Amino acid sequence: MKLQGNKILITGGATGIGLGLAKRFIEEKNSVIICGRREQVLKEVADSLPHVITMTSDLSIEEERYELYNRIRENHPDLDVLVNNAGIQQWMNITDSDFYARAKEEIITNVIAPVHLTSLFVNLKSFKTIINITSGLSFAPMAKVPVYCATKAFFHSFTLSAQYLLKPRNIEVIEIIPPALNTDLGGKGIHDFAPPVSGFIDSVFEQLKQQKFQIAYQSSETRLNASAQQLREAFNMMNPPQN
Repeated sequence: MKLQGNKILITGGATGIGLGLAKRFIEEKNSVIICGRREQVLKEVADSLPHVITMTSDLSIEEERYELYNRIRENHPDLDVLVNNAGIQQWMNITDSDFYARAKEEIITNVIAPVHLTSLFVNLKSFKTIINITSGLSFAPMAKVPVYCATKAFFHSFTLSAQYLLKPRNIEVIEIIPPALNTDLGGKGIHDFAPPVSGFIDSVFEQLKQQKFQIAYQSSETRLNASAQQLREAFNMMNPPQN
């Protein structure tokens, strides 16, 4: 992937990893469009990043995914990069009374939405690159976020297949595999212990310059290269025995 002169759409681009990527892509002289559900948050980003283009869109709603694609196709037909970053993380137990409803919401946002967007945006004539944000939890799940981990395992697998299937179309597919980072994913304060997004973004762009197609960082790099036994040990560490 070339790092300059692209027009890039980042889903969930107003906070966390998405915002970090948006800032750096703008610094690298790219045009950046971000979308998100919260109009006020998008406005705050636009005020601090004058060159960013914002679009309000709830990607959990099928009609709004079509609407987002059509707006891009009509107004930004030169878009060549899609970053599938938007996602939610639900801390819950299978025995919770609202488990199914919350699980369905998570699956729609983390799986159905990016798969649908991928199928739409590959139809743009200018399209060249997909960047999918998965997780180190794709490889060793943390049971407190059971559906989140499963959706990221799905997305990791889908990304590998997409790399193969889209190669004849000269569309590259890059997987970014973050570890836990200090963001509000899952709720404010939950990840305060984790490394800052800034160091992760620095590493991502260094690896993009190296033309890597799988980009990991710290513990997620360990998981990516772990043996089956090491992944079992990681699972046991994150999920201690229950009484």
